[in-house]
Order: sequence, then structure tokens, then C-alpha cells
Amino acid sequence: MAHFYASCPKGLSDLVEKELQSFGLKTWEKSSGGVMFESNWAGCYKANLNSRYASRILKPLLDFPAYQNDELYHNIRKHDFTKYIKPTQTISVDVVVKECKLHDQRFVAMKIKDAIVDQFREKFGVRPDVNTEKPDLRIHVRGVKNQFAVSLDTSGDSLFMRGYRLKTGEAPLKENLAAGLIGLTDWDKKTPIVDLFAGSGTILIEAAMMALNVAPGLQRKRFGFMSLLDFDEQAWEQTIQEAIESEKEELDFQFYGYDIDKKVLDIAKRNAKSAGVAEYIVLKNTPVSVALPPEEKCLVICNPPYGSRIGDEDNLKDVYRDLGFTLKHRFTGNEAWILSGNKDLLQEMKLKSTRRHFVYNGNIECRFLKYEMYEGSHRKPKDALPSVTKLQD
Repeated sequence: MAHFYASCPKGLSDLVEKELQSFGLKTWEKSSGGVMFESNWAGCYKANLNSRYASRILKPLLDFPAYQNDELYHNIRKHDFTKYIKPTQTISVDVVVKECKLHDQRFVAMKIKDAIVDQFREKFGVRPDVNTEKPDLRIHVRGVKNQFAVSLDTSGDSLFMRGYRLKTGEAPLKENLAAGLIGLTDWDKKTPIVDLFAGSGTILIEAAMMALNVAPGLQRKRFGFMSLLDFDEQAWEQTIQEAIESEKEELDFQFYGYDIDKKVLDIAKRNAKSAGVAEYIVLKNTPVSVALPPEEKCLVICNPPYGSRIGDEDNLKDVYRDLGFTLKHRFTGNEAWILSGNKDLLQEMKLKSTRRHFVYNGNIECRFLKYEMYEGSHRKPKDALPSVTKLQD
């Protein structure tokens, strides 16, 4: 058995741990940024194909201290990299260093690359070329306080790149973070989800795929492990077949998305169609101030703008006030989860949260807050959204 590391956005490692265990994989160490697990390569394939929350599946190779250039070079040489690819294939070295004497990331990457290609040159007389876009062998290096961890990337492109998203609006959520938000709500996969700021549809699409049990990696054409010499194509095909056989054929409920921007809703429609879930997602060109709930009980999950990337904070105060009013007066009897990187704007909602998670949207620390709209009786507006009728913009 080998050791692997499933990296993820900060705040999602508990979800990743439970997810890996649900795949039958043994987890044994967890940090804020990911989870270590033990498995054969078939388990690595399964994690890459099925993980909704992970960013990458890495295989740790080396861990050593280095203060000088020669130390870095010679420690890399201790591992045989020639067993992973042919000398005619390509490599890439991605480096992040923090608080290290060897602080120049480009120089560290070059030194590690030299150590690897020198192994090939000595053994085969030729060396792999560098390809930073689509390498056959991608090596990740993280140096913190002069301690360097070297890993083989089995994923290739980050796992949030599912393959269905044709285009996005401004400041989109990454797919694995969107799935993580849904996971943090303990959603039962039976209750309709409403997104009052649907944007390019990522939350709704991820929710529909979860409800249908569609493996998030099925549309991807390539994973990093496919280029390795010991790639087991038969085990990979079996992993794909198992995923397909576990899918649900249909759902008996829908998902609802609102947005004030018609153009971005058109993007959401195309993305939903690309993901194969368009028939379950109802989209409406409607501002949050007049949004209505579906007839049945629902769960609201949304990511309103919070001024860090789009919009202006002063202008957004009205948006949050409208959001608070709509939730309190129109979504009575339902729960809502709101993601925001601006606590001052959240206060404009005039609602009290009952649960809180901290997650990172890129480098932005965000609050993901739960609000329970249980004041008064549950009276639905007369013109509440029908649960089975598709709405047109």
C-alpha cells in the first residue's frame, strides 16, 4: 500500500476525510489543507474520479531539510524519478516556499528539475523536456521553514476542473468549493436547493450531480496518473464502470436559481446542459428583492457578492438588506446558508445565524453561516414558484 494526500480548500478537510472513508480508503492524518490516506493505485484512481471536495491527489515522495543548493539537489537525487515516465515524455516542477533560506521559487524549481533530468540523462542518454501546461510528470514541492516536501501529482489539472463549465461570470466559485458548501449544510439530497445569486450555476449544478450520484470527474479527459509507466488501464476502466453503475436515473425534485444578470444566467443554462443536469434546474432572471420560494420546503445556499472582487461595498449594502428581507418574509419555514467574505455586509441582513463555518474562497477567508427562518407561521406567498414548471426568462 502507498500513501497519498488529498489536498483541499481550507475548511473542507473534514468532508474530504469522510468522503475518502466512504470510498473504502483508510485515512490516517488530517490537516487544515488536506487528508493523508493509504491505498493501492486503484484507490488513487477512485479518489481522483469521485472526490467532490479535493483539489488534488498527491503521492508524497520525499521530505527533507535543505539550506543550501547542493543539499536540495542531492536530496532530490535520492529518489528514482525514472520509474515514472519515459525520457521522451515531459515534466514540470511546481514550487511554493515560505520562510526558507532558499527563498527564490524559480531557482528552487530549476534546481529540482536539474536533479530529476540528470537522472534520465545518466541512465538513458536523453532527458525529458519541460512542459508547464500539460506535463506527463508534474512534481509539487512545498518548502516551509527549510523543510521540503516533494510529491507526485496524480491529478494533473486541479480536480475542481470537472469539464462541464464552458464559461463563468465574474468571481465564480470553484466547483469543489461549491460542492463543499453543500456538504457542510448536511443536505439530505432530497430537498430542493435555491440559489438566490445563481451566477453561472455552479452550486446548483454540483447539487444536481450529487443528488444523481454522478462522479465529478467523469467528463474529464485526462488525469495525471494516465501518463505514468505503471498506469493500470484495466483498473481505471473498472473504476469508471463502477461509478456509472452507481448513478441514479432521475430525480423527483428540482433546483431553483435566480440572478439579476440575464447574460450570466444564459451561461448557467449552457453549463447545466454541458453537465447533463439542465432538466432539473429552473433558472429565473429575478432580483433577490422579489424572489419567491418553491411550493415545497427548500434549502437556500448562495454566495452573494461581497466587495472583494466585484461590486462596491456601499452599493452592496442594499443587496444584503434585500436578501435579509426576502429570507425573513418569503422563505419562512426554511433554512438558508450564506457565504460571504465581508462580515460587515452580513450584518446588513439583520438576521442571527445559528451555525458557522470558516472556509477559504481562494485567499479570502469567508464565513459560511446558517440562518433558520422559523419565526411565525409558514405561509407561502400566493405566487410561490411551482415545483414542476420550468420558468423562462
